[in-house]
Amino acid sequence: MIRVLVLTDFSSGYGRNLLRGIVRYSQQVGGWTFYRMPLSYRMLHGDKGVVEWAKKWGADAIVAQLGDVDIKLLRDLKIPIIVQNYQDRISGVCNLTGDYIGTGRIAADFFLRKGYYNFAYYGITDTVWARERGEGFRLELEQRGYRAYQFLESSPMREAWNYDLESLGQWLLSLPKPVGLFACDDQFALQVSETCQIFSIRVPEEVSILGVDNDELLCNIASPQLSSIMLDVENGGYMAGHTLHQLIRKRIEAPYNISVGALQVVERQSTQKYVIEDPYILQTVAYIEQNYATRLSVNDLLERIPLSRRILEKRFKQNTGLTLYQFIQRYRIDHFARQLISTRRAVKDIAFSCGFDDCKNLSRVFCKFKQMTPSAYRRKYGVHRRGDTTQF
Repeated sequence: MIRVLVLTDFSSGYGRNLLRGIVRYSQQVGGWTFYRMPLSYRMLHGDKGVVEWAKKWGADAIVAQLGDVDIKLLRDLKIPIIVQNYQDRISGVCNLTGDYIGTGRIAADFFLRKGYYNFAYYGITDTVWARERGEGFRLELEQRGYRAYQFLESSPMREAWNYDLESLGQWLLSLPKPVGLFACDDQFALQVSETCQIFSIRVPEEVSILGVDNDELLCNIASPQLSSIMLDVENGGYMAGHTLHQLIRKRIEAPYNISVGALQVVERQSTQKYVIEDPYILQTVAYIEQNYATRLSVNDLLERIPLSRRILEKRFKQNTGLTLYQFIQRYRIDHFARQLISTRRAVKDIAFSCGFDDCKNLSRVFCKFKQMTPSAYRRKYGVHRRGDTTQF
């Protein structure tokens, strides 16, 4: 029997998905048992309390969200430890970390594709994931000729998170509108949403909000519902379980980092707005979104817009940065990818429902956007990936 002590934030979607991935691995190999320790236990009893409990329970390994940690004290246990990053990455142990800068870049690209030219970031300074998400957001915008306004909180632990409502509200009021606002996670995105309600700031008309983690509870209790970047957390938990097993069996000796990647933006009402001043292009985009699943062609669009093909193509690219064909393909691929990893539907059925009638061409287009085939993408990221043998 392998005993694993798990010390994380079980109130968050991230923490629950992480544990789900670890448990999935344990069920495949069998013979594991878990003890869930809330973060408040360490806050009350410190590292010594965690070590004493791990010894008492006879833990074989620890997965823990730790900030300022006495690694020497934990090493005295002489058992494998995987640290879920909080304040910073910690040397000498396996870190469960992420491509935080890449996540920030995805957020910037998302708002740029919607035509925004005003941007803002809301986060905290005390955690590596928030710092680097903000940094990635800033870097991508600067490389594209833009800047982002920032409002940064400072707080030691998630349980103690609070925010200055008045200051946040005044900052939101001061931002040029419309603005694309990226929050370091869904908790912070929800705080922005609630503050906008109190200060009568319209979402998404004035402030478009994007969070991270795709915590469905937090995203859906917001009004309007929050868009968020989905992370591959469950697969990260699965890899953490596999790594622990290898360490326990002494198949590997040196610690290494496990990185959780970003999958895609799950769009809800809080970002359903394009900042396009040209009324014909805005009308074209709206029509594409409503009819992407049909056999949509440029000729269909020309029948509804009083512009020549050359003028429509030129003005469309000026406003969106993409050709009409590229925009339609990207929109279809985004919807296709989302269903691919969240449902058990056959790949061909999903393809047809997203407007693709040539499966061979779809595989080529999908590889261009995602750098892998649809079947490989589903195997790697799909929530229902077990037992999927669909080939493409």
